[in-house]
Amino acid sequence: MAVSIETLEKRIQKIKSQIGALGDLRPGALSQQYNVCGQPNCRCKATPPVKHGPYYQISFKWHGKSSSHFVREEDLAEVQQQLGNYRRLRELVDEWITLSAELSSLRLREKRRQLSDIKTPKSRISK
Repeated sequence: MAVSIETLEKRIQKIKSQIGALGDLRPGALSQQYNVCGQPNCRCKATPPVKHGPYYQISFKWHGKSSSHFVREEDLAEVQQQLGNYRRLRELVDEWITLSAELSSLRLREKRRQLSDIKTPKSRISK
């Protein structure tokens, strides 16, 4: 099925508006950590151990550098929303690039077709 230039342009415009409506963004992955402390008689040293936690940590790589930050439990829902927004941004940008490449190809084909129509003389049928 052939997709028209107008259809691709409309979808790209829709993607742009969706990107603008995303809200706060945060790259990374969220994990739960359980820790053991240094106190010898603590519950985390018992058998079986009852570790301290959960503590939430976000890990990410940005501009080639790895980093991680602890997240307070009261901020957890907001951080999860930001992580989801970032994942959605990446999906939308990937789709935008795919559509844009297809749109560029269609425009080049259309331009070549128009140029060939101009250069080829119309045949005249003599009566």
